[in-house]
Amino acid sequence: MSSPRAGSVPAVFAQAMAGLRETYSPSAIALACSGGLDSMALLSLAHAWSAQHGIPLHAFHIHHGLSPNADAWLAHCAHACAARGIAFDHRRVEVARGKDGLESAARKARYRALGELCLAHSAPLLLTAHHLDDQAETILLQLLRGSGPAGLSGMDAANRAPGLLGSAELVMARPLLSVARSQLEAYAAEAGLAWVEDESNSDPRFARNALRHGVMPALAASFPGYQQRLARGAAHVQAAQRILDEVAAQDLAACLDGDALDLARARRLSPERIDNLLRHLFAVRGLAMPSMAWLAEMTSQLFSAREDAQLKVTHPACDIRRHRGKLRITPRLPELAGMRDPDDEGVLIKEGQGFRWNGEDSLAFPAYGGVLRFERALDGIGLDPAWLRSRPLTIDFRQGGERLKPAPNRPTRGLKAHYQALGVPAWERERAPLVWAGQELLFAAGIGMDCRHMGAGQADQEQGQRIVLRWLPD
Repeated sequence: MSSPRAGSVPAVFAQAMAGLRETYSPSAIALACSGGLDSMALLSLAHAWSAQHGIPLHAFHIHHGLSPNADAWLAHCAHACAARGIAFDHRRVEVARGKDGLESAARKARYRALGELCLAHSAPLLLTAHHLDDQAETILLQLLRGSGPAGLSGMDAANRAPGLLGSAELVMARPLLSVARSQLEAYAAEAGLAWVEDESNSDPRFARNALRHGVMPALAASFPGYQQRLARGAAHVQAAQRILDEVAAQDLAACLDGDALDLARARRLSPERIDNLLRHLFAVRGLAMPSMAWLAEMTSQLFSAREDAQLKVTHPACDIRRHRGKLRITPRLPELAGMRDPDDEGVLIKEGQGFRWNGEDSLAFPAYGGVLRFERALDGIGLDPAWLRSRPLTIDFRQGGERLKPAPNRPTRGLKAHYQALGVPAWERERAPLVWAGQELLFAAGIGMDCRHMGAGQADQEQGQRIVLRWLPD
């Protein structure tokens, strides 16, 4: 067998695969096979390479069901793999149009299914047939969307994409990224490959097709070889982005205080570095990247709102909060059935859930988001079990005006003052329930027991028989 000539499609592919093999040492490889020209060229190249190197190869096809020809495409891919002795599998997915359109929804469903197939067949390296023209399209689209350096960097030759594939264990690689579409066409013709045509590729309603059939031919006529120059420019932007990431990592390390971001330290940075730092924070926390407008609004509130403001900026996956000069990212929690807005000056009107304690170790209260524990007081200071059993009890959230005395030598104060002294942030207070015996407050989650009811009645004098309450949120 003769070696492929330097610069040929097989030679470029072999060089890319050598680098991937050295970096990732895959026990098996998989490829995404749509049946189109690009993926059939990839199938042919990967088949020859895997046979030469003795590495198992899998081909995966995703059936979207969006075209009347989808069944024929599946059959074509299955037949092509069977003829070459390549292990083949497929998935059928349902695509629901999302806010970003049908094309985006189909892409997300396709990659998630490909990730599932890779995991099912123990193939940690997934190859896709993206090529140089695809890279140029991606860069142009990102430029037209007003993207920053991360978007203008284009596609990586290889990267982990847990957000797409559903697993951080998988690597997605593009070994044909430096190969032009015209080169793949010539290779496919020389190799006698057969492929299918997706009629949606000519639909100008899709942004990529509008570029592919309208803009890019005009660019090619006036600027021959523009694809290589765009790719080279993207490589420069990638290098700049790596520097930005390094600076952001250093700034984040300098501004972190535990899991929170110290805003006083961040304030010393320039506005551009603050934005870069916050984008990096979102990336390392695995959160969707915010838009420029959203980021500007968030930073304005973080640094401009008065110190005692209960700041909350909502992100689709979390809440951004400020507490005592720190930025905290908290999960978005569902509203609980027992939640009502507290009125600090209002009259107490308890409408909570009544219950009785009959000696249980714990009682679950789903409407209040947790479990109430009844634990033996190890120091002997607690509620008399007999007294507690005899009382109708109520669990409820704060309504305003409640007061608690935590110890004989400490003053009776409002719950807000206790929470402030203990550093309990506002978003935890609103989900911290109280336990009452009639009109008497026994316990406040996040603070503790009211000492005025510790030892009421005739308690068993044996050590550890008195009861204290503890709240465990779900």
